[in-house]
Amino acid sequence: MQRRSFIKKSSVAGLALTAVPQIVFSQEEEYSILELMGKTDIELFGKDINLREAAHDAFVEMKKAALGDGIVIKVVSSYRNFARQEGIWERKFIKYTDDQHMKPIDAIDKIIEYSTIPGTSRHHWGTDIDLVDGSKNVSGDVLVPAKFEAGGPYENFKRWMDEHSKKFDFHLVYTNDAKRKGFKYEPWHYSYAPISVPMLTQFRRKNILQLLEKEDFLGAEHFTNGFLKNYIQDNILDINEELL
Repeated sequence: MQRRSFIKKSSVAGLALTAVPQIVFSQEEEYSILELMGKTDIELFGKDINLREAAHDAFVEMKKAALGDGIVIKVVSSYRNFARQEGIWERKFIKYTDDQHMKPIDAIDKIIEYSTIPGTSRHHWGTDIDLVDGSKNVSGDVLVPAKFEAGGPYENFKRWMDEHSKKFDFHLVYTNDAKRKGFKYEPWHYSYAPISVPMLTQFRRKNILQLLEKEDFLGAEHFTNGFLKNYIQDNILDINEELL
């Protein structure tokens, strides 16, 4: 399968993520582009938790509080480095193009319903986490929106998180707001705002198009400037307003 020959335009060099809003969180710490893209090791805390220290500590307190109410919060996924995200992306690209014979651009549109382009995932930051109720015996894929709805195995978990998660600074990222674009609703994906908000602020100041030009993963040769501009606006920035 052909690897990439990324489309280059003169306008790319001048295009960055702009219009950064006023942020109420502290930005004392600077995050390198390698951190933001999951390309360097960061210090992670907690067995099977793998979050930055402050996020880990808040999560442990939230987990304790939930357990007191009969909810067993279980981590399905947290930190993912660039290589792991690349593996997820390429497996899906091969599945859709080779196994299901989809056109590459259709495969990419299918992938970005739930999965991010490598280097742009919030899971690279050590602040974001996918959660379910570990006390429930659920078969098949657990990260399915219907399983969090009324009558689903995670109904009580979702109700508890809706009521309590913000007390611990964890916010749902991809809400079910009908006006929101980009990634589909993910009732399992939470972000620790005191760190992820400053990280997103710094990330959106980078020239993401230029950064992605340097990468080499399956499907990237089909990216255009227009596609990437829309991806940045819809998938990276059209999220829960509490995280902007």
